[in-house]
Amino acid sequence: MFEEKKTEWLRIAESLKPTLRRETVRPISGIPDHALMENESIILDFGNHFVGHFTLKLSSQGSHPDAPVWLAVKFCENALELNETLDGYAGWISKSWVQQEQVHIDVLPAVFPFPRRYAFRYVKIDILALSSRYQLVIEDASAEVTTSADDSVPAPLISDEKDIAIDRAALRTLRNCMQDFFEDGPKRDRRLWLGDLRLQALTNSVTFHNYDLVKRCLYLFAATADKEGRIAACLFTEPKVEADDTFMFDYSLFFIPTLLQYIQATGDQAAKNDLLPIALHQLVLADAQFDPETQLIRDNDKLGWCFVDWALPLNKQFCAQAIWIYCAQAALQMKADPLLKEKILHRKEAARKYWYDRERYLFVSGVKRQISWASQVWAVLAGIVEGPDAVACLDAAADCPDIVPMVTPYMMHHYAEALCRVSRKTQARQVIRDYWGGMVENGADTYWELYNPENPDESPYGSPVVNSFCHAWSCTPAWFLRSGILEENA
Repeated sequence: MFEEKKTEWLRIAESLKPTLRRETVRPISGIPDHALMENESIILDFGNHFVGHFTLKLSSQGSHPDAPVWLAVKFCENALELNETLDGYAGWISKSWVQQEQVHIDVLPAVFPFPRRYAFRYVKIDILALSSRYQLVIEDASAEVTTSADDSVPAPLISDEKDIAIDRAALRTLRNCMQDFFEDGPKRDRRLWLGDLRLQALTNSVTFHNYDLVKRCLYLFAATADKEGRIAACLFTEPKVEADDTFMFDYSLFFIPTLLQYIQATGDQAAKNDLLPIALHQLVLADAQFDPETQLIRDNDKLGWCFVDWALPLNKQFCAQAIWIYCAQAALQMKADPLLKEKILHRKEAARKYWYDRERYLFVSGVKRQISWASQVWAVLAGIVEGPDAVACLDAAADCPDIVPMVTPYMMHHYAEALCRVSRKTQARQVIRDYWGGMVENGADTYWELYNPENPDESPYGSPVVNSFCHAWSCTPAWFLRSGILEENA
């Protein structure tokens, strides 16, 4: 399905590949003013988070070097990583992502360009070994850093110092994830993920305005759909454009609101005509997961992977239904379809009938009738509950002691957006100042994949050593602060 279109879609995507902006940066501190001996260590601070290739310029002092210099070099996105080690690591993400290198340099003086691209603010260099006959001199350290974002485009934010600091980190997060495409994270996984893209595109619309990059990503996803026309959750671009074999119920559907946002921002009717059929097809594919009698979606064990959030105990049955409704409503804004409108109404009614606890003002999920923040948030965003009942739903969630919590900036974005939907804009602003501002207070130049204020070292992967500290889905404070959604009259 759509096979005859894919070659042309890929051609369009490749024609939109950006020319990266390049800049040479140097550390603001850390280069020693003396020669170094074996077992010494230094930390270079580049003053901000960057993405690019690192180069050392080295020479020696003393006798002619009669042995190589052996260095351990560690690239850290923030200061929290400087003392982390791989000792005892047993996580399920490959430790090959860890930005640590050991290099031998045989001949000095030397200019040594490191071959890999890194995401970093700090570079820690340990001298593991050299001859006692000479000392190592670090003459220079630099990095050629890249982005496809134009830093001159975003206007200065007019606000108080805290909001400005929060916005600055959000802009840096987005710009460093804007490379040949919208990456989820420049440290890890360096892939195009649809859930991240939706929030990146939203933030891009009020900051860098690089709509060609959004368009490129939409066409890449369309061009790599499987034989059934299902859009993958993520894809690779090297050595060739290729979809990962990961499919997520919610991510495939999120192609629809991402396309809608792009069309609303640009008015690009050609892209709409090209991509709307495959966007609508995601709803058709998702229909197979619904019981035709009850109009309820199947539970997790049958549905497959529906991401929603990293909260491991989270039952996602209700969220999946709400996300389908949310995305179907986005589809209606692009194509009037009375049958789709009727189906949305039926599925809203089914959600309220089977999953709404009217006594507690809360939505439940799964056979165990689990109560989670995610269910309440998506009930509001999908319009399953509206008006005073929507306010009561979020208030009841705040008073529920055994509720499954939110654990990612991705989910916190949706919570803040839900608060705006029920005109709790002052509260939404405070969520942004407390949560994302908390990362800034913890030294963040860019926002993290996961942040637990009570445990900043928390990781969904078994160790923070593989955590991403510049992560695309966390960039949305800039959207909240710049779009006007937080204004009381908006």
